[in-house]
Amino acid sequence: MSNPLISFLTGLGSRRVVETVLPRRTLEEVVLPPQTRRTLEQALAQVRNHALIFGRWGLGERHTAGRGLVFSFAGPPGTGKTVCAEAIAHALGLKLLIVNYAEAESMWVGQTPKNIVATFQAAAEQNAVLFFDEADAIATRRSAGAPTPHSREMNLTVNVLLRELESFNGIVIFATNLAANFDPAFERRIRTHVLFEMPGVEERARIWELQIHPKKTPLAPDVDFRRLAERYELSGGDIKNAVIKAASGAAAEPGADLGKRIHQRHFESAAEAVRSARGIMQQSLFTEEEGAASDPVSAWLKMQARWQTTILVAIGLSGAALVAALVAVALVILH
Repeated sequence: MSNPLISFLTGLGSRRVVETVLPRRTLEEVVLPPQTRRTLEQALAQVRNHALIFGRWGLGERHTAGRGLVFSFAGPPGTGKTVCAEAIAHALGLKLLIVNYAEAESMWVGQTPKNIVATFQAAAEQNAVLFFDEADAIATRRSAGAPTPHSREMNLTVNVLLRELESFNGIVIFATNLAANFDPAFERRIRTHVLFEMPGVEERARIWELQIHPKKTPLAPDVDFRRLAERYELSGGDIKNAVIKAASGAAAEPGADLGKRIHQRHFESAAEAVRSARGIMQQSLFTEEEGAASDPVSAWLKMQARWQTTILVAIGLSGAALVAALVAVALVILH
């Protein structure tokens, strides 16, 4: 019988927050730095030896809780975290249950803990790898300050998630761009941390090539993927976007379709556009100091100082307005 929560959440059209995927991508299709690939292979070995360790070797009789396999995929956007989660599920012959908590949070107000439990139940029922995208949104540090309705719910959500991880005997993958935001309690529950770094020149050249259909994509003779890899330090996701932009630019040029080709200039223009867009998205609100985004404490102190100055100015203006009003009233009375 299908889980009613999953049936509801997966019926939201394009804004799906929980989605069951039948994996098609494999690890052979993913271009990764050598160290990242080795760590992923070690993670897979843990999964494949799970039954041996906890079954035939008897550790399951000694350790009834915390037997699940929890992995953390941490790194910048576009470095292959989601693709690798799908590839791992494919290698194990399992479904992938994707939970995008950032999409779900606003809808789950007041019901988040219950739905977290239901999500784990769904993963167990479907024998699926449970994948939390943007996991720092749900595994965030618990608040120790004055309780508010929001902080109480967030703390309860984290507590429930930690409890479910202890009792779950399956595979959970957390993907995040902000691993530092995780609550410290997750550290001992995460079996393996996989760091996804920006690809090097060799990896980028290979990623450019893999985005192109080997037979159907019409490339001009001047295309040089190695030169593109050397010139543009882009993530795999950025390269994918650049290839599509380049193809769109070439297709939009006048002339018969049969004569159109994607030239090096199309790829370079697209790469410049993607790099420019990324720069805009990474701009800090604290414009006078570039390092503010990387130093959140300093950024907060500066923002707090701004607000204090603004409040003082507002108080001063309000006081001046009050004095002016009193003077006006006094003049009216004297007349």
